[in-house]
Amino acid sequence: MLVGVVGGNLQGVEAAYLAQKAGWEVIVVDRKPDAPASGLCERYIQLDVTTGNDLGPTFNSVDLVIPALENQMALAYLDQWTRAKGIPFAFDPVAYAITSSKIKSNHLFAKVGLPIPAPWPTCGLPVIAKPSVGSGSRKVAVFNEVHSLQHHIKESNEEWVIQEFIQGPSYSLEVIGISEQYVPLTITDLKMDAGYDCKRVLAPTELPQSLISDFEHVSLALARALRLKGLMDIEVILHKNRLKVLEVDARLPSQTPTAVYWSTGLNMVKLIGELFLNRADEPQTGATPPRGVVYEHIKVSPNMLEVAGEHIMSGADALRVEHDFFGADEAITNYAPDRDIWVATLIISESDRKAAWIKRNTIISEIRQQLKLDGYRDPAPR
Repeated sequence: MLVGVVGGNLQGVEAAYLAQKAGWEVIVVDRKPDAPASGLCERYIQLDVTTGNDLGPTFNSVDLVIPALENQMALAYLDQWTRAKGIPFAFDPVAYAITSSKIKSNHLFAKVGLPIPAPWPTCGLPVIAKPSVGSGSRKVAVFNEVHSLQHHIKESNEEWVIQEFIQGPSYSLEVIGISEQYVPLTITDLKMDAGYDCKRVLAPTELPQSLISDFEHVSLALARALRLKGLMDIEVILHKNRLKVLEVDARLPSQTPTAVYWSTGLNMVKLIGELFLNRADEPQTGATPPRGVVYEHIKVSPNMLEVAGEHIMSGADALRVEHDFFGADEAITNYAPDRDIWVATLIISESDRKAAWIKRNTIISEIRQQLKLDGYRDPAPR
């Protein structure tokens, strides 16, 4: 099968990587000449779809188009073009229109009756401010003073979501399905860097079964409220033994699908493809027991190894898959022996999480020793 992935940054890396794991051929399109996903496909085409240029010569032969970007103009054009060509488009524009706005998402959470952090100004300080539009940690900031918060908002033209800042571990869960037939997949545990960007994904989850059931219940309620067609992911935070919903995105996420694949064997890109090609059976639960996985981003520069959020992978030049990378099962990286600065996503798998973490520490030590890196940073939120 030939799949077209539009967008070559982090979501494109995820889509191309898992599409190849499914045994599919991959074409990636992006407006940049050397986007990160350009090294993870059989064919790469530099093209800006927001210009309305005809995709025909590129995509007429594909069996499925997967969007891996958040540009509204590009998504609208792809939706129109695929409809005209009769090519399945793995996208739910109605659900995405809600979940791409944190303001609209919060209204949905309230309608469904889900627990969320209290909004400002009904909550006290500190608060966390997030742009309503945009994923990841872009412009996310914590404020301990009203003056600083007001100045920050005044200086920006964006709409903001401001909520109580609560501390606790974060978790993610994907749901897939259509027409009330929804299946929650596998929960993963998220670790953040100092800027609240996810630096590490761990599987399987360490949540107790009672909270796993709560999270699955929340995810199914959201999928039904959205009338989802396709895939979405939900992020929650555990505070005082209660899960509170942070955000939902009706699109293929980055990071967690690959961790789930290595832990359970479930390939979310393959599941999406089968759903939109009308070949889907109900997803199986995957490997039992699941394997332990550490999925982690690192940046190496002269005399320094830093663990950091996925922003260090964004905007990198062409990435490729390396097997047995300093002992890691795989790495998605632009490493070369003569490069002083490079990045990698390490994928480490073992029989359980404890063994995977021990293996991870050995790999980090091996990289530092071989490359003579004295410096090491692994920052976390304060």
